[in-house]
Amino acid sequence: MAATKKLKTVSLDTMINKHVGKTGTARRDAFEYELKLDLLGNAIREARRHHNLTQEQLGEIVGVQKAQISKLENNFTNARFDTVIKVFNALNAKVNFKVQMPKKKLKIA
Repeated sequence: MAATKKLKTVSLDTMINKHVGKTGTARRDAFEYELKLDLLGNAIREARRHHNLTQEQLGEIVGVQKAQISKLENNFTNARFDTVIKVFNALNAKVNFKVQMPKKKLKIA
């Protein structure tokens, strides 16, 4: 009989640290930024689907083209903040933003 190899279980943080980089590194910061944008796009998509709206219908409500709604849901990088707020308002979605200040002070050059 072949020996059974035990799999090692590790946390998600451990995997991200290993494959993306530790917190505070440029690569990790970029990863977390992209992840947050992706999550926001998914939130817009889910809220739209919850109301059984097409991208075109939501665009009409908000006053933007279907393409803009698609960009918000799929490639959030160049979205205007006021458009994002209009979308969530149109969907009657409550939005909360959390701002955390770093413990260390900024250095001014």
